[in-house]
Amino acid sequence: MNLGSVIKMLRQQKGIKQNIFAKICDISPTYLSQIENNAKEPNTSVLKTIADRLEVPLPIIFFLSIDRDDIAPEKQKAFEVLAPSIKSMINTFFSEDKKQ
Repeated sequence: MNLGSVIKMLRQQKGIKQNIFAKICDISPTYLSQIENNAKEPNTSVLKTIADRLEVPLPIIFFLSIDRDDIAPEKQKAFEVLAPSIKSMINTFFSEDKKQ
């Protein structure tokens, strides 16, 4: 699961600078950087705040962060076929630009 990279990608798609987004989420820029670099795992409350500020449902962030290793071996082939299309559709739906 690559949660931090998904958060970073969504933030960048919305054109929000990291330091501004940290302030919006009421966390330090250092902590946000650690989250985005997968060095720290935020608790559910912080994840919910991040999702709310990105205007993306938290389950969507979890789904986008799923990678091949999170899938049972017998389902990995289907995941590899379906995931790119589904993730692209979700990204398109939730990637409204909001330059900050």
